[in-house]
Amino acid sequence: MASGDLALVLHAHLPYVRSGEPGSLEEDWYFQALQECYLPLVQMLEDAAADPTAQPRLTLGLSPTLLALLSDAELNRRFVPWLEQRRELLAEADPRFAEAAADLEGQLQAAADHFRACGGNLLPRFRALQQAGVLDLISCAATHGYLPLLRDTPEAVHAQLVTAIRQHQRLLGERPLGIWLPECAYYEGLDRLMARCGLRYSLLDGHGLLHALPRPRYGVYAPICSPGGVAFFGRDNESTLPVWSASQGYPGDGVYREFHRDLGWDLPEERLEAAGIRSRRPLGLKLHRVTGQSCSLEQKQSYAPRRAAYRVVEHAAAYLQGRAALLDNLAATIDRPPLLVAPFDAELFGHWWFEGPRFLAELFRQGPAAGVRFTHLREVLGRGDALQVCRPSPSSWGQGGYHNYWLNDTNAWVVAEWQRASRAMVGRVNRGVGSEVQRRWLTQAGRELLLAQSSDWSFILRAGTTTELARERINRHLDRFWRLLDAVERGNALPESWLRAVEREDGLFPDLNAADWATLPEP
Repeated sequence: MASGDLALVLHAHLPYVRSGEPGSLEEDWYFQALQECYLPLVQMLEDAAADPTAQPRLTLGLSPTLLALLSDAELNRRFVPWLEQRRELLAEADPRFAEAAADLEGQLQAAADHFRACGGNLLPRFRALQQAGVLDLISCAATHGYLPLLRDTPEAVHAQLVTAIRQHQRLLGERPLGIWLPECAYYEGLDRLMARCGLRYSLLDGHGLLHALPRPRYGVYAPICSPGGVAFFGRDNESTLPVWSASQGYPGDGVYREFHRDLGWDLPEERLEAAGIRSRRPLGLKLHRVTGQSCSLEQKQSYAPRRAAYRVVEHAAAYLQGRAALLDNLAATIDRPPLLVAPFDAELFGHWWFEGPRFLAELFRQGPAAGVRFTHLREVLGRGDALQVCRPSPSSWGQGGYHNYWLNDTNAWVVAEWQRASRAMVGRVNRGVGSEVQRRWLTQAGRELLLAQSSDWSFILRAGTTTELARERINRHLDRFWRLLDAVERGNALPESWLRAVEREDGLFPDLNAADWATLPEP
């Protein structure tokens, strides 16, 4: 008999990287995540749900920008040809990697078959899993805006939330009750705005609960209720570290597939150019294994799929044994069934850690025998247990635990730009517009403002990776915002060809309502 419950929570998100250009870097981001993470995740959950001995439960956050990509028929029509191109390039791999290449070729073919079988649309499959009780689908802020840095204009936070809720309901058929706050970032008073929008629960990093006032009686092992009426769950570090840490956790094991060594770095440039790939970059074609923590990329050995499959079974058993022991210890010391909440970025499973989806499948398969019961956040709250009222602590799950990763000398400049644009949007909405064409301009301005607020670009600026792309994206959306807003203010006509091109490129959130930026009444 289980002493408590384990709630796995995955956050599936990509920035709005839609590109009309086949073979672009942005397209690769989405298609690799689709092939390695989202398709295997859906398939794994469907298989687990069909197993009468398993009881899979998972909370899954699907960000509004990811939903926009998943529902984009034109974009998704290019996915199977993209897979076929990868299969052609894989055929040129060194014969020494034949076993790994054959295994990957089979997976690429299976991905194409599964995608064709569902008509290129995963969303009905996610909906069916929620209706079956397997998934608890939650939302995120519209463009993953870092809400504590938008708080100076509460209407900007409000627009991020209500746009997300509307998108979720339109595409998944049900209004979300839960939300993954971007980067699990919380500020004092956010709960009242969440409750006003109809959001009832979320989760924070552990210190968001442990530093709450008063200190929660059960620590992170039970949800709390904020003064604004929102339930918050806390991350249990002991239940996440073995999974996400590449240095201390399972993904760093020598038999698992190496993430950083990719055929895109090894093939001749002329072959890549012939395939329409104009710059060297990872192609999602990885044939090496981790080998060792201190092993250089040049010394990585060939990936052996069967060895990795055996190790997944062992690691799943070890993880469950650790959770069962922790639950037993907690049950002996607290007067309610303990809850372990283990949140992760969804792309850890399949993209960063190739064997991750198989690991989850093994957890659900071995869970009953190991005495570990799975649940999801909505199911926990549905039991009606009394919750302690506490004020959550401002926090995030980013490096340092607060806001410094998104507010530092590499990216602080954009915060002032967000604030200036947000205030201008609120002012213009409050004054209204004089025609349908101005309403159209103002609606598109709202999309551009939301896109400029994506925390992904701030993250990239701080991480120092594709910084030119991130800076270009921020400036592009802000430039378009100000051009659209200036047209509304001055009544100047915009070239129809330019407007149509912008609406096509940044056409997410078709039901966006500019009135969401109207000044909020006092609480």
